[in-house]
Amino acid sequence: MKLQFDIVIVGAGPAGLAAAQAAAASGAAIAVIDDNPHAGGQIWRGGPQHSGDARAAQLWAELKQAKNVCFFHRAKVLLPSAPGALLVETPDAALTLHYAKLILATGARERLLPFPGWTVPGVFGAGGIQALVKGGFPVAGKRIVVAGSGPLLLAVAATLKERGAQVVAIVEQASLPRVARFALALLATPGKLLQAIRLRRQLAGIPYHMHSHVLRAEGDEHLTQVLLQIGSRQRTIACDYLACGFGLIPNTETAGALGCTIADGAVWVDRWQQTSVADVYCAGESTGIGGVDLALVEGRIAGLSALGDLAQAAPHIASRRRWQLFAARLANAFRLGEELRHLADLDTIVCRCEDVRHGDLQQQSSWRSAKLHTRCGMGPCQGRVCGGATDFLYGWTQDSVRVPLTPARISSLVAMQDEAR
Repeated sequence: MKLQFDIVIVGAGPAGLAAAQAAAASGAAIAVIDDNPHAGGQIWRGGPQHSGDARAAQLWAELKQAKNVCFFHRAKVLLPSAPGALLVETPDAALTLHYAKLILATGARERLLPFPGWTVPGVFGAGGIQALVKGGFPVAGKRIVVAGSGPLLLAVAATLKERGAQVVAIVEQASLPRVARFALALLATPGKLLQAIRLRRQLAGIPYHMHSHVLRAEGDEHLTQVLLQIGSRQRTIACDYLACGFGLIPNTETAGALGCTIADGAVWVDRWQQTSVADVYCAGESTGIGGVDLALVEGRIAGLSALGDLAQAAPHIASRRRWQLFAARLANAFRLGEELRHLADLDTIVCRCEDVRHGDLQQQSSWRSAKLHTRCGMGPCQGRVCGGATDFLYGWTQDSVRVPLTPARISSLVAMQDEAR
């Protein structure tokens, strides 16, 4: 099926919804594609109207009223099928969406770092278990350690506690001085300061260890305990689950497939959120990790810029700069420490899809060499998990994007070929 739109937006998180709302008033025909069953992305998972964030509810209310905005849920972008067109797969059909302008708001994913036992059942990504819990995964009464780095740990711990879990420890790898400086700098963003205060109140009584990290997860059939480095000493804590995440990584695969410039692991954009490819814009975490406030303002700029309404987009630039400065402070405070590069032993699996171990990868010189000699990154996730780890551990950059971007039905690819003929 061929469909024509003025603007196609990939991603229905805060940036994508803000872009759609900003552009909708023009009357342009807009399509929003997202692979989740509901809009909202990871931060407003389950639907903007249920997020508890007034901004999300307002955005969704306005977009539901807009007759010129069409949502495609459970839809995956497979590949750019022609100039100005994307091949999209839904549960029912393959669609070719043609566009005059394209806005990418593909968000980010967790960075997971390997350590002995990280593949034991019961070890989750921090954001992963939060998403599962919001979807109904039961954690009531479970003892959970939350570890890694960044404010996401606090949000995850709060979600788990709300659902009845016993959060036995929050383990933050950043040092006390860095976290304290970041907390003091929150005075420049009162909304974030209030959010942090509320989170700490919710988590009162839960041990919060800084300059600490996981050394090993232990258990045969299921996780039973974790060994932690807490400051200068080691401690073992019994638990049922470990939620572990080391920050976020921009999702750049769709932009890369379109030929957009990727710089420092994120999609490069100019003042108006335009990428290096004409008529392609990008907003939100895929341009660099910055949080929901930055994503919203970048989405508005992208939506207005895609319309060519730079006069309306210009007033948002100062707000974007403010949140970019906040993002820089966040990145500095929670930058990953050198000690995390040495968690994996020779037998630790790094690429879970292909069971490739740290000892094998140490012999390789690059991502390409690792793929050729060990099949690292060639499994179903196409390096989305191990790519972030190998970047941090070995300094490797993923140098190619393979299409289709996600596993696809053969019938979808055949439909594309039939259309081309």
